[in-house]
Amino acid sequence: MSKIAVDAMGSDHAPAIEVEGAFQAASEYGISVVLVGHEDRVKAELARYDTHGLNLEIAPASEVVGMGESPLTALRRKKDSSIRVAANLLFDGRVSGVVSAGNTGAVMATMKVVVGSLSVVERPALTTVLPTEKGKPVILLDVGANVDCKPIHLEQF
Repeated sequence: MSKIAVDAMGSDHAPAIEVEGAFQAASEYGISVVLVGHEDRVKAELARYDTHGLNLEIAPASEVVGMGESPLTALRRKKDSSIRVAANLLFDGRVSGVVSAGNTGAVMATMKVVVGSLSVVERPALTTVLPTEKGKPVILLDVGANVDCKPIHLEQF
């Protein structure tokens, strides 16, 4: 089974929300999760749950990228940020994907620089999965990252 890295320091209420979501994913779906962030804070949140038998790991990261920070500044100066460590895990093949509720620009810039993208893709697109009344989820592509798309970008998405 694939392993997913979760930027445990990404949201406004980090790491509580990320740890709860990782716990739910691991317990309900058997997903292996690596929580990336301040080790002591993540451990303290994990202690609130019975994680026995679950595939939950912690990858320490000493820095956090704030929501108001410049993506390029964060990329250049915060080499041990939770999103950078998660990107490195993906690049090294230790995880199959990364989830973050953090600074969108910093996440996109870090992923593009660390992991790379297909040479034929100028801009990456964000996606989200939405539930429907009929029970079949729908994938919504480009949920706001690009405000000035050209036809070629839509084709690449």
